[in-house]
Amino acid sequence: MTKEYTGPEKRKFPRANGRFIVSYRVIPNNSNADISQTKNLSLGGMLLTTNCQFPVGTNLALEIRLPFDPDPIMTIAKVLESSEITRGVIYDTRLAFLAVDEKHRKVIGETIGYYLKKG
Repeated sequence: MTKEYTGPEKRKFPRANGRFIVSYRVIPNNSNADISQTKNLSLGGMLLTTNCQFPVGTNLALEIRLPFDPDPIMTIAKVLESSEITRGVIYDTRLAFLAVDEKHRKVIGETIGYYLKKG
């Protein structure tokens, strides 16, 4: 069980809790992609459930499916932290987006706004 952080907020962007489908693979490996879902999402990154632990600094190619855009968002993110949740099976992996184009920033922003209002 993860401990709830109670310190000061350090994030630049608000995070919306939501389960969105994400396909991810390690760069530069061309290994098979894996599919998972987010726990939360912001303009700066996301918390993703993964089936393995990634070293800090690992780059992942992401394909994110959001409800307000029929096309997946393709981007690259860097692993900030990867913590074991269920021994050897489930990990919470915090990611920071390295590059998101303006169109997709808008879609992510609209999605976050919707989920924050929905509460």
